[in-house]
Amino acid sequence: MAGTTGTTGTTGSDWQAWQDSWDRQQEWYMPDREERFRVMLDMVEALVGPAPRVLDLACGTGSITDRLLKRFPDATSTGVDLDPALLTIARGHFAGDARVAFVTADLKDPRWRAALPHDGYDAILTATALHWLPSGDLGVLYGQLAPLVRPGGVFMNADHMPDPATPRIDAAEHAHRHAGMDRAKASGVPDWREWWALAAADPALAGPVKERFAIYGEHADGDTPSEAWHVRTLLEAGFAEARTVWRSPSDGLVLALR
Repeated sequence: MAGTTGTTGTTGSDWQAWQDSWDRQQEWYMPDREERFRVMLDMVEALVGPAPRVLDLACGTGSITDRLLKRFPDATSTGVDLDPALLTIARGHFAGDARVAFVTADLKDPRWRAALPHDGYDAILTATALHWLPSGDLGVLYGQLAPLVRPGGVFMNADHMPDPATPRIDAAEHAHRHAGMDRAKASGVPDWREWWALAAADPALAGPVKERFAIYGEHADGDTPSEAWHVRTLLEAGFAEARTVWRSPSDGLVLALR
């Protein structure tokens, strides 16, 4: 993937290939990843229509934005993240698309919303990202998000949401999922560490990858509270309704309505 011409016509790297590679690596951990995206966009359409202004929160390479614009060509998206490597891929992949903007911001910084180009959004969407934050910080973030969502708009978070009341079920699901991951690994799918090693070997990404690890370290896992915690905290943050709209054995998609 290094040293090729990207899908946008800029020389440096093949950004479409990196986007696809990120998706494969993420799908290795979450085989049902596309299903959660489908339900997320179904609920966007149901509640705010097919031309929403979206905030892609902790956007990474822009996986949600990519699917959003393919399904809803009249949508617009602001992606916000702190990771310089993933943002480099996102900016390369969407270069020249006037519907998309990206912002570098730290969600732990109380001033992060000042960097956004709009003060309100029809939908704020995020997936498999906010578990990097401890639950205390996530609760603060939820309080900051509510005023950004217009009345009638939605916030959705798809992430790891285990149920502490079912340890044997959780253990069985974990073993089954990891057996499938082992099979996929044998076919050549890169895991997290291997993917980052490949990215660091691309001259267009080597610098941003180095910056990324200086910011985050190897991995910055926070908490993984239950979906009940998410629902309760979103209601306390000022949303009018909140509940789970999709569930896998290990993950949930919680929707909050303003």
